[in-house]
Amino acid sequence: MRIVELDEIRRALAAGEAIGRMREALIAQSCGECDTPMPMHLDIAPERAEVHMKSSYRLGGKYFALKIAGTFPGNAARGLSASSGMMLLSSAETGEPVAFLADNGFLTDYRTAAAAAMVARELGRKDTALGIIGTGIQARLEAQLHAAVLDLERIWVWGRNAGHAAACARDIEALAPGADVRVAATPAEVARNCRLIVTATASRAPLLADGDIEPGTHISAVGSDAPGKQELDPEILKRAALLLVDSRRQCEKLGELQHAPSQRERAVEIGAFCRSHTAWDQRGITVCDFTGLGVEDLFIAEYCYNKLKDRT
Repeated sequence: MRIVELDEIRRALAAGEAIGRMREALIAQSCGECDTPMPMHLDIAPERAEVHMKSSYRLGGKYFALKIAGTFPGNAARGLSASSGMMLLSSAETGEPVAFLADNGFLTDYRTAAAAAMVARELGRKDTALGIIGTGIQARLEAQLHAAVLDLERIWVWGRNAGHAAACARDIEALAPGADVRVAATPAEVARNCRLIVTATASRAPLLADGDIEPGTHISAVGSDAPGKQELDPEILKRAALLLVDSRRQCEKLGELQHAPSQRERAVEIGAFCRSHTAWDQRGITVCDFTGLGVEDLFIAEYCYNKLKDRT
């Protein structure tokens, strides 16, 4: 079994390739080619931590994947990253482990940002301004991956902690060269200045109200991935001219859709949308509810392993 460290993983990743792989993953899932069980979650109360476990296998594929990704807020005081995790790629023929990707949760964050950027591209967005609600690693990667598909001139960032928001803005300046990065005082200020917004927090109460959202806005909500999490006013989902989800089954239990169950039947899975674009009133708003699928972990792990294998 090959052990792949984080530095190797970072060097192997290319934004355009990863975005393409997420499109392939979600299409394969929508075609019924993949066995992707519901995630398993652990809450580690003494540390206020959460751990997510996801897996997937594609029919006829060489490998299956198991991913563990955790968030441990107390690690900041220990001088450690708040993120933890790994991906295990195993042979679908023998079950033997092939590669242990010691990514510290980075691949989960990267594939999430790649999927959101892919949806922006698939929707035909031409935005020059991007709004980001959140100031963690996910916020930084959303800026980087969206900059790979859009000519961004301005990026607005909001976070509860002003110091964290300022630090995030400085990092984004390096990740999205040429963009003017500004810190907003409120989420509503982000919405006033941007028609493309990504929410990437662990919030359990709405951060964006329906009245904040201007016509023509697209929102990618990536933070809600467990029961009780919420970033959007449910009225935003009800108002959406097009409501996309990575998985109806997951989103109604873990995503924004859990707070607007009446909208389930009109939700369109991303993979199905990529295969045959659903028509919608482009004067309205669009929303994409991301909970993160095990098939995305399988495809990003395979992608990394194959690139590194070819270099040896």
